[in-house]
Amino acid sequence: MDSLIEFYLHLGLAPLLATWLAEGTAVFLVVVAGFVAHYVATKVVVRTVHSIIRRTRSIWADALIENRVLRQLAHLAPALVVYLLAPLALKGHPSILSAAAVAVLVYLIAIGVRTADLFLNAVIDIWNKSEASREVSIKSFVQFLKIILYLTAGVFAVSVLLDKSPSYLLGGLTALTAVLLFVFKDPILGLVAGIQLSANHMVARGDWIEMPNYGADGDVLEVALTTVKVQNWDKTITTIPTYALISESFKNWRGMSESGGRRIKRSINIDLNSIRHCDEEMLERFLKIQYIHDHVDRKKKELAEHNQQQQVDLSHLANGRRMTNVGTFRAYVVAYLWNHPKINRDMTFLVRQLAPTEHGLPIEIYVFCNDVVWANYESVQADIFDHLLAIVPEFELRVFQAPSGNDFRALAAGESSSR
Repeated sequence: MDSLIEFYLHLGLAPLLATWLAEGTAVFLVVVAGFVAHYVATKVVVRTVHSIIRRTRSIWADALIENRVLRQLAHLAPALVVYLLAPLALKGHPSILSAAAVAVLVYLIAIGVRTADLFLNAVIDIWNKSEASREVSIKSFVQFLKIILYLTAGVFAVSVLLDKSPSYLLGGLTALTAVLLFVFKDPILGLVAGIQLSANHMVARGDWIEMPNYGADGDVLEVALTTVKVQNWDKTITTIPTYALISESFKNWRGMSESGGRRIKRSINIDLNSIRHCDEEMLERFLKIQYIHDHVDRKKKELAEHNQQQQVDLSHLANGRRMTNVGTFRAYVVAYLWNHPKINRDMTFLVRQLAPTEHGLPIEIYVFCNDVVWANYESVQADIFDHLLAIVPEFELRVFQAPSGNDFRALAAGESSSR
C-alpha cells in the first residue's frame, strides 16, 4: 500500500487522491488475484488432477470426477486468496474489511458444505455399483446426514453473520426441540424406517414389490430418506412413504427370484360327464403313449393281481379296482411335467384333484418353472397348457366350458329341425 501511495505521489497527485487511488488499485489487484486463483485452480490444477486420477481406473476416481467434487473444491481458492489479501487492501477501513471477511467466511461455508454434499453423492454412486447395494441401501442414511450437514452449516453461517458463538444459537434451537421434531417428522420417520428395512433386509434396490394400497407393482428404483420409488410394469413411477413399508404390508418377490423357481399354479376343469373306466381298447391305445407306457403296464398288472387275490367278479364295473381315464390323464400330466426341461424338480411338484364344483373336476398343477424371468415364465406356462388342453381328448375327456351363445343357437337349431 505504501508503495502504491508513493507511486501516485510521484506522479504529482494530491496526497488524498493518491491514497484513494492506491486503495482502489489494491482492491482491484485483490479481485484480479482472486480471478487468477480461480483460473489456476479450475483450469490447471483440477484438469491436471483429473488426468492423473483417470489413469488409475478407480471407481473412486470416476465417481469424484462425475460428481464434480474437485471442481467444486477449487472454488475455495479465490475465496481464500481474497480472505488473506483483503486486510492489506482495506487496512484503513475496518468496517468494510469486517463486512468483506464475513461475506468470504459465509462463502467458504457454502462451498465447503456443497463440496461435502457432492462427495456424499459420489459415495452413493460407488455404493450402488457394489453387490452389497442390492441388500442394503445407504441413500436414506446419506440424505439424513446431508440434513445434519446443512443444518450445521446454517448455524455456523448465521453465527458468522450475527457475530455470535455457535453454541449460543444451538442453545436457542434446543428450546425449539418440539417445533424441530414436527418440522423434521418425515425425515426422522424415514431414517428409522430405513434402518429397519436395511437391518431386516426387507426391501432393496432392484426388488420386485407389490403394494396395492399405493398402486405399486414393479421394481424398486431407490430407497430414499422419505420416499421409495417403484417403477411399475407399465413404466409409471409410484412413490411410497418409506415409513409405510414397515407400518403396512407389502409383497416382496425377491425370494422367488433368489430361489431359482417361479410357481405355476393353474387348473384344468374336466367335464364330470366324460369321466369313466378304461376299457381294453383305451388301455391298448394308452400303451402307445411313451410317457405313460410303463405306468399303464404296471398299473394293469397291479390291478389284475389285486382283483385275482380278492376273487373279484369282473362282469360288473362296480366290482374290483379299475383304471379310469381321468386318473390316467393325471399320470400323463405328472410324467409330462417331470420330463419337461423348464420344470424345477427340486421344488414342490404336485398334480392333484381338487373338490368337484359346478365347473367340473379341477386337475390342479402346482409346480415351479426354473426360469424366473417374467416373459420366459409366461411362455413356458402357456406352452405347457397349450399341450395339455390339446391332449385331453386323447383320454376321452372333455374340458368343462360354460355354454356360450353359439351353443344355445345350435341347441335351438336342433330343436327346430327335429320339429
